[in-house]
Amino acid sequence: MRLPSNGHLRHQVDALRRQFLQEGGLPFTDVLTADCLQEALREIKATWKDRIYTPLVTLWVFLGQALNADHSCRAAVARLVADRAARGLPPCSSETGAYCQARKRLPEGFFSAVARRVGQSLDARVDRRWLWKGRRVCLFDGSTVSMPDTAENRREYPLAYNQVPGTSFAPARIGAIISLSCGAILDLGVCRYAGKGQGEVSLLRRLWDVLRPGDVLLGDRLMSGWVGMHLLKERGVDTVSRLSAHRRADFRKGARLGKDDHLVVWKKPTSIRSVDRKTYNELPGSITVRETRFRVVQPGFRTRSIVVVTTLLDPAQASREELAGLYRARWNNELDLRSIKITLQMDRLRCKTPELVRKEIWAHVLAYNLIRTVMAQAAAGVGVAPRSISFKASLQVLEAFRPQLADPAGRGAGRLAALYERLLRAIAVHRVGDRPDRFEPRMTKKGPRGYEELKRPRKEIKLQILKRASKI
Repeated sequence: MRLPSNGHLRHQVDALRRQFLQEGGLPFTDVLTADCLQEALREIKATWKDRIYTPLVTLWVFLGQALNADHSCRAAVARLVADRAARGLPPCSSETGAYCQARKRLPEGFFSAVARRVGQSLDARVDRRWLWKGRRVCLFDGSTVSMPDTAENRREYPLAYNQVPGTSFAPARIGAIISLSCGAILDLGVCRYAGKGQGEVSLLRRLWDVLRPGDVLLGDRLMSGWVGMHLLKERGVDTVSRLSAHRRADFRKGARLGKDDHLVVWKKPTSIRSVDRKTYNELPGSITVRETRFRVVQPGFRTRSIVVVTTLLDPAQASREELAGLYRARWNNELDLRSIKITLQMDRLRCKTPELVRKEIWAHVLAYNLIRTVMAQAAAGVGVAPRSISFKASLQVLEAFRPQLADPAGRGAGRLAALYERLLRAIAVHRVGDRPDRFEPRMTKKGPRGYEELKRPRKEIKLQILKRASKI
């Protein structure tokens, strides 16, 4: 399916690309292309009319919901009404019914295709200096989101065993593969919160086709399973993760590579629930993995010793110190999930049917990836890594500039390029503080349950932590 050539729809494509700096001579301007949108439009099997809520306009309004602090449909439609008034177009109704119906008509694949394509295009174009030893590192972790406790949502995403219908939100589990170099989400999966085949490892197996030979997958303890490490190695993907709590590392055994560094043979488990009997019999009897231990001596840190298990067996390929530094970068995964869940407010979804919930998730993923694209542009302009720029500040600056980017009337190419340059300079100013050894007491003045209440000044408690650490 080709994009219609009429000027109205072409304006919609240009307006969507302009708001995320996809024009001019800037880097990464080929991430959200017309071909990308054309590929997404192929997911729409039914014909659609070129009226107010075309697929691209609906996508633009949905993106505005994800990016704006006010996630209501009323505010989203109000922004469309204001945009049409600013461009001298005929007014449209301020009622939300037409917009909600347009969202419902569009298939989930339309939103997911754009979101995946943008993230993967950005990752494919990153500067090689942002890679780890010339290799692409992908992060994987899972989290949960909540949605309204409607009958439709509850059927597809049942409540947990301790939840009472009508008194809490319905939960769902999400898992995302994220690029370490630029922070883009390459793919994402959604499943039930609990049940057989609904865990993070099962989600990873649905998503790992996005990984390429030569990649390194960085994850938590759950990624150190025998089957997962073997199957990924067969695909040419190495894994780095913390050793599972079910295993114990004995550095007196195996082939010694250095201090706290050795190769060991893991025998095939007697039973593997995630594969059938035929597949189990085809698996090898054992695999060779590398275990390396490093000690944390920084005062205030909770963990004193960490054992990392990996399929990077050659010390010349990755030293013990380099593996320790790479595993420490895994914390970026937690920060990325915090950015999309808390900063973009995806932790509590608002749609009342499962299909719309998934569309809402993909709209947030697309918004997140487009912000990461702007951050990569700002980072390339000043010669720093994208991870050194604040995601929250980038969102704030982009939101402040969006009205000017949406209405280029009276601006030539030169003035628009100057506007882009000012926006990127404003984003590049806001760097993430380099505080690798920072620590804080796990207490809150007033916040989520599960944390101890802060009853004394934070400074006093930090001094107490340091004194206690010095005695260990």
